[in-house]
Amino acid sequence: MTEVAKKIDHGTKSAFKTKLMDKLPNGVNLNMCLTCGVCASGCPATGLENMDPRKFVRMVALGMDEELTMHPWVWMCSQCQRCVYVCPMNIDIAAIIFEARNLWPREERPKGILGSCDMAMRNSCGSAMGISEEDFEWVVGDILDEVREDQPGWEDLEAPVNKEGAHFFLSQNSREPGTEPEEMVPLWKILHIVGADWTYATRGWGGENYCMFLADDESWEKTARNSIESAKELGCKVYLNTECGHATYAIWKGQQKYNIDKTGLEIAPIVPYYAKWIREGKLKPNSDWNKDLKIKFTCQDPCQQVRKSFGDPLADDLRFVIKTCVGEENFVDMTPNYSNNFCCGGGGGYLQSGYNDARLKYGEIKKDQILATAADYCVTPCHNCHDQIHKLADHYECKYHTIHLWTLIAFSLGVLGATERTYLGPDLKPLNMPEGQELEDEY
Repeated sequence: MTEVAKKIDHGTKSAFKTKLMDKLPNGVNLNMCLTCGVCASGCPATGLENMDPRKFVRMVALGMDEELTMHPWVWMCSQCQRCVYVCPMNIDIAAIIFEARNLWPREERPKGILGSCDMAMRNSCGSAMGISEEDFEWVVGDILDEVREDQPGWEDLEAPVNKEGAHFFLSQNSREPGTEPEEMVPLWKILHIVGADWTYATRGWGGENYCMFLADDESWEKTARNSIESAKELGCKVYLNTECGHATYAIWKGQQKYNIDKTGLEIAPIVPYYAKWIREGKLKPNSDWNKDLKIKFTCQDPCQQVRKSFGDPLADDLRFVIKTCVGEENFVDMTPNYSNNFCCGGGGGYLQSGYNDARLKYGEIKKDQILATAADYCVTPCHNCHDQIHKLADHYECKYHTIHLWTLIAFSLGVLGATERTYLGPDLKPLNMPEGQELEDEY
């Protein structure tokens, strides 16, 4: 197929390029592009809608505003920043894409992302699913009562809400209280075992921010500020993000970008705390269950928590935790990995963008990475990664399973309850069952 060259009118002034250079003067480095194509060669979105990062940057630089305005490819880029990571001139292509999403009238942006942002804006919880303060507190209390009554040894388990002076303010992705509340329990057990002083809050507990994906700065700031101020009002010292990559990044980046209360509240991901508690002896996972089985595990490095924010030290902690739980010899890394790992295609709002065929095509690289490890399980300490990698397995009929890190930790500790094993395959579901628990017929 032959592409027809387009003649550029050099007399045309690019409003978009001017906006970028004014708004992001020290980050974009647009005029430094070497057109080397390194960004495109490592981008899973290359080729979708006949576009790639190199081509997009050149079109911006050449002032092709008409061709770029309302281009759907901006919703197929997950803003994972792998292009930024490999660019020799450090051009912030993800920031350009963010601003390009703003070229779309707000009401014409993907309805799934728009709806989730607006829902979070309509409630004090910040929940993208619209779960109210009252409903959240009721779900937490109801599930807590069930565990205390049905699981021997957990009669003293706590899941505090609005506890003043707690050290940790714990965010919560709406997926658990909304659709699978039992998935909250393994983390509660882990926090109980280590003696963590923590709390949820009715205000600002929603650990997701689709306004960031919508490229709506005003709404992103409002949801982030609401949650951070809730933590401060309770007197918490650490805003602890659960296993949700985009929630972690949205709060961490939002605090910096909008200068939200930088006077002492630490914004932290939970993975390094898992590792810290293991090293301190507060958590004692045991991999003996896997000595003879030799079930293999790999892991996804969430772009939002590794490449875009906390870097390779978090990736190191992630591997340390997994190896402690399954045995070092039973961990198989993907290639490439750490900050150079490929995005799975779950970020950037992709799961709610409506571009499902493009998202599954984007995810082929990740699917092939996982299959190359021959691992039975892919550990995903991020909700969007978890959802996308699970969907890739279903779509491409792969045999691997996808699990949260808290599931693996609780399993290796021997405290994972019968109702908390949704994502375990038949090889693991009956193993390490706590005393007094048994699988129901559906398993």
